[in-house]
Amino acid sequence: MSDMTSFIRELPKAELHLHIEGTLEPELRFKLAARNSIALPYSTLEEMRAGYLFHDLPSFLAVYYDAMSVLKTSQDFYDLAWAYLERAHAENVRYAEIFFDPQAHTSRGVAFHTVLSGLRNAVLDGRRLLGIRAQLIMCILRDHSAAYGMATLLESLAYRDLIIGIGLDSDEAGNPPAKFAEVFRRAREEGYRLTMHCDVDQAGSTDHIRQCLDVIGVERIDHGVNVLDDASLVAAAAARGIGFTVCPVSNRYVTGELKAHELRRMLQRGLKVTVNSDDPAYFDAYVTDNLVAAAAAAGLTEPDLVQLERNAFEVSWLGPGAKDALLGELDRFEAAALSEEA
Repeated sequence: MSDMTSFIRELPKAELHLHIEGTLEPELRFKLAARNSIALPYSTLEEMRAGYLFHDLPSFLAVYYDAMSVLKTSQDFYDLAWAYLERAHAENVRYAEIFFDPQAHTSRGVAFHTVLSGLRNAVLDGRRLLGIRAQLIMCILRDHSAAYGMATLLESLAYRDLIIGIGLDSDEAGNPPAKFAEVFRRAREEGYRLTMHCDVDQAGSTDHIRQCLDVIGVERIDHGVNVLDDASLVAAAAARGIGFTVCPVSNRYVTGELKAHELRRMLQRGLKVTVNSDDPAYFDAYVTDNLVAAAAAAGLTEPDLVQLERNAFEVSWLGPGAKDALLGELDRFEAAALSEEA
């Protein structure tokens, strides 16, 4: 293991763009299929992995949603989240904000409460047993109607104290942020924090980022590297302290490149950019892998990597006390690392 890889692994980290359904590793998928008496079209792990064929966002989503069929019970969702939290803890992720897609489950007959109770119990056990903090962000599927999105938002209000924010994900083509303006207006009124996906190199990417800033009023943008295509957007995002949750390895799967040099430019321009893993079971890269890949591709330094994590803690939706504690932990790590080099 190189010194840089060791540094990254030991670096206190926050992950702000992680789809819990995207952490469904093949081994767990087989286990849950057997538990729930679901037949799979694969007989081995190798066959399953070979079936993960995608080259863009729509082809990825087809594989992604199909795999969710094994998630049926509260215990299934608990096991899914617990497996991620154990992996994140091993990589010194100190805090995670976890996306979940209730519509992908309620639409196939799994109750909202079933999904949320399993995830929430894992979050509580992660804090108690592993010392890792986590909060849940409910995503609205943008390739469904705004009315369905509003209905899901209203259903979530019974669990308002268990969900920190609302996001928007899935296929962006023909589904701009403004389509969900009323849903997110109501979410803000209910006290939810707001974020939205603006996927990389999509048709209308810069316009969608502008809608996020000017129509929706988000606090963060997920992916969002196309902000660099418009100087006025860069200036507006920097002035507002908008967080950007970039996912280098998933970028490579859907665009052919990590966008690591864009990540570096975002850092240099003072944007609150962060590095995350997105759907690591499908891209074979958790957050440490993403940071290692980005550092190697763009020549990021140790101070750059510390700044990425400082950004992540600063734009997180932790309360002030917890946020300050983790920023203090990061400062102590940086001071100790610098003293070792001296």
